[in-house]
Amino acid sequence: MKYNKLVRDKIPAFIESKGETVVWHKADEKEYWEKLKAKLLEEAAEFNKDESMDELADLLEVISAITEYKKFGKEKIAAIKEKKLRDKGGFKERIILDES
Repeated sequence: MKYNKLVRDKIPAFIESKGETVVWHKADEKEYWEKLKAKLLEEAAEFNKDESMDELADLLEVISAITEYKKFGKEKIAAIKEKKLRDKGGFKERIILDES
């Protein structure tokens, strides 16, 4: 089966442990960034179908990988998140904007 997608680090060994042949390569910078963005959308779609903690954990893992790849400081992201929360609020009130 052909995939051409980013997978977790231990997936090739897991597949091989089942007696299957695996062909893989290490992505260069450009390919890794493109595959990370594709993985983000893939995991978001999977969470949309199956609203489980398992799928949410996968989504958070991709976000963590993006944060590391882009060298976005977690503290800086947290500060931006807090500022947006102060300035614009969160989503607790469940407000749906119908028109503007």
